Amino acid sequence: MEIYFATSNENKFAEARDIFSAHAPSHTLKHFQFLHNEIRSDDLSEIAEEAATVAYSKLKKPVFVEDTGLFIDALNGFPGTYSGWVQKKIGNKGILKLLESEETADKESKSSEKKEKNRAARFETVVCFTADGKEFVNFRGICEGTIAEKPRGVSGFGYDPIFIPAGHKKTFAENIELKNKLSHRYKSIMLFIEYLNNYYDYGSVG
Repeated sequence: MEIYFATSNENKFAEARDIFSAHAPSHTLKHFQFLHNEIRSDDLSEIAEEAATVAYSKLKKPVFVEDTGLFIDALNGFPGTYSGWVQKKIGNKGILKLLESEETADKESKSSEKKEKNRAARFETVVCFTADGKEFVNFRGICEGTIAEKPRGVSGFGYDPIFIPAGHKKTFAENIELKNKLSHRYKSIMLFIEYLNNYYDYGSVG
């Protein structure tokens, strides 16, 4: 089966292609170059489904999109669903400065003198698939972790240099092989592949 991944991000497509090649060789993953102004929402699923609707209207073939957010506890979930925009505007250094400012404010507060640094964060990815533009299926992948004190590593993209997955010491950018085995994107796409292999009705297309 030919499936299209609608995205303007070459790095995301490369990750998805590698996952499909390793775990779904019977499916052919193709890239649909997709530039789209996302709706504003705090719900990844809502954003992904709206984008999938638009992608299908242009392509008219089985297609999926994905939306990813980095949610940092100390910043009340920021940047969240605005992660892509924030990455372009202030980058990883900007995120670290925001965290440092928050930690400084905590130290100056009498009520939080004994608080330890809260660097907890999580990545979430929602993959939204549609074969006909009418029915949509979502697959959510979550990767818990912490934010590093400074950017580390040269691999990957986006927030990879500052995100350390739970139970590990290296950032995704320092260990790209690890990212490819347990990342939020890997988990969501693996759920999607499981759906394609076990539940999807191929006779419903065409």
